[in-house]
Amino acid sequence: MPAPTTLLSLLEPHGEQHLLAYWDQLSEEERNGLQSQLMAIDWSEVTACKKLVEAHHEKKSIVKPQGFENIATPRCQKLGEQDTATSDALRRGHECLRTAQVGAILMAGGQGTRLGFNEPKGTFPIATISKATLFDVLLGQLRAIKKRFGSRIPLGIMTSASTDTATRKFLAEANFCGLDADQIFFFCQGNLPAVDATTGSLLLDACDHVAVAPDGHGGMLQALIEGGGLDWFRQQDCRTLVSFQVDNPLAKPLDPEFLGYHLLSGSSLSTQVIPKIDPEERVGVVTESDGVTRIIEYSDLPQPIAAERLPDGRLRFFAGSIGIHAFETHFLEDVASSQASLPLHIAHKKVPFINEHGRFIKPSAPNAFKFERFIFDLMPLADSVTVVEIDPAEGFAPLKNPSGASQDSPETVRQALNAYAIRHLEQAGIIVASGAHVEIDTASVFDDEDLRLIATSGVFPKNRIDGPHIIRAI
Repeated sequence: MPAPTTLLSLLEPHGEQHLLAYWDQLSEEERNGLQSQLMAIDWSEVTACKKLVEAHHEKKSIVKPQGFENIATPRCQKLGEQDTATSDALRRGHECLRTAQVGAILMAGGQGTRLGFNEPKGTFPIATISKATLFDVLLGQLRAIKKRFGSRIPLGIMTSASTDTATRKFLAEANFCGLDADQIFFFCQGNLPAVDATTGSLLLDACDHVAVAPDGHGGMLQALIEGGGLDWFRQQDCRTLVSFQVDNPLAKPLDPEFLGYHLLSGSSLSTQVIPKIDPEERVGVVTESDGVTRIIEYSDLPQPIAAERLPDGRLRFFAGSIGIHAFETHFLEDVASSQASLPLHIAHKKVPFINEHGRFIKPSAPNAFKFERFIFDLMPLADSVTVVEIDPAEGFAPLKNPSGASQDSPETVRQALNAYAIRHLEQAGIIVASGAHVEIDTASVFDDEDLRLIATSGVFPKNRIDGPHIIRAI
């Protein structure tokens, strides 16, 4: 059976007729699936992706050093400096949490290929003792807020096509990690086709399927709107939304001081950063030029510029982004109603594909380009941006690499969680034996005040892990 003329007329202007190469071999169900996928693709986006590939080949995406003369790191507000500003911010942040005028968005999409974990990353058991998952740890913070302030914080969870079904199933079976089912709104990010690095054409990863990849955390806004998420948050009187990544169990997106600085500044957008120590660290940096704040990707910082230091010894561009942002909902609504579109970013990746002989190939080296949008590209559209610096030991332990890797691995993350627990217990006056592994239940302990109450009460949880203990130790 020949391919429908509607499909041929759709593909021919883009030179993509090869996507129908196996049409005769497909079942009716497979043909219907492929046709639906091809009809749903935004071909103007494909054209934009291909133009980006051409530009990449021409200039290799290198930013010239002479473009950095007038770029600087913006002023950063530091968390925990114990001054009047801290007290004011904490007071305002506590009020925000108590009245539940803030909502949270957990970025749980993507594919997690670097970690080598075949399930949604949020289901990875990260806690050393209890084996609590990333979802348990991060959603537990919302339970602790309810315990402390009596408020339910609405939570949006962004999934991807590859994680959506498994994520919903896992959380439903886990009783939503102790949250109410109607407290959570699921929405799925979009996909963009991959482009062959040699031919500039789209790829098939099955005879009846075009190879696609998630469109990045920058797809959050469009996916949230299309799924009705912004309306859902508005109905619950959320005036501020905070987004954070599923791979960081130390993340403090709802830190009261951070929320307070954001609200008191009147900014449309605020972001958390950590001080970048090594020029080679693979994190983008927050910069400012002519009153406009933006993030420059680490790959776009020429090495000599990345290594420049200030008189105090800090890197000139030290404000490393960790993917925790606060937005005013009216700002997101304004951006959504405008025609402004976040720029595409390109990455050279390994993409499995079907070759001209119908064989499935799993490449050993990058063979194609994937495309993403980044949520931080909203920064230049904001009327003002507040940058808040945090101690990485207090809020940044990303899980990105498989076991055995030298950094961002399960082992390094667990070490960071253990060190965090010991440090905060001892600050509260609870002595931890040398060499002990300790875990603080995020659903029970919101901050150090909770630990101080435990210490002064003299009632300590037992050293066992077969119950709902606030502190676990071995």
